[in-house]
Amino acid sequence: MERLLLALDTTTRGGSVALMREGRLLDAQPGDPTRTHGARLPGELIGILARHGLTLADVDVYAVAVGPGSFTGLRIGIATIQGLAYASGRPVVPVSALEATARAAVQVAPAAAVVGVWMDAQRREVFSALWTVTRAGAAPGLDPLEAPAVGPPAAVLARWRERLAGRPLVLAGDGATAYRALATEDGEGWVTIVDRLPPLAGVMAAMAAERAAAGETVGPGAIQPLYIRRPDAELAREKQRRAGDED
Repeated sequence: MERLLLALDTTTRGGSVALMREGRLLDAQPGDPTRTHGARLPGELIGILARHGLTLADVDVYAVAVGPGSFTGLRIGIATIQGLAYASGRPVVPVSALEATARAAVQVAPAAAVVGVWMDAQRREVFSALWTVTRAGAAPGLDPLEAPAVGPPAAVLARWRERLAGRPLVLAGDGATAYRALATEDGEGWVTIVDRLPPLAGVMAAMAAERAAAGETVGPGAIQPLYIRRPDAELAREKQRRAGDED
């Protein structure tokens, strides 16, 4: 029996949804960035299924981007998939948006030896991660060089320059686009920015299909968001507590 996988990314304002059956991508659609995820979900998921004559009851496996990204977007996306998976008794594959972006970049720039991802983290910071490319192609192999982190793009770039010692870097993500001038200002050409990537949910679906086939799924209650940076509300509560202790 063919397994149907439905993937959702809400780590960016637009996000995306995708549908895959037995390793074949049926559809991948970017979301409407002018509307909130809360207003669009679960309608976008129902809509992509309906275009193929399917319903939520046909879904065998869900995939969801667990971060990093907008705290509100992550919460809405994860909660939506959790609710659908609980209601149907279906498993879930959590996917890192950083890793999915890296895989998408390698597919666009298959000669890449090292790929980095910058996602806009606001506050003039980026979420970042770095990999060595061990295999190109539709299912690239990635060996982590630096774990996910958050910081000012200039500091991240300086750290990577020292670490890579002249090795060319392919850089992708909305943070790479936002800080293009910074990343390429030295004119040495060691950084190549990848601008156009496919909808991230389509790449997530391929990753999730591989992992589901290997038995790497979880129940909806086991999904954990990859925040990297603590939420603003949590930091504000801690600041208030400290101020109260000082009074």
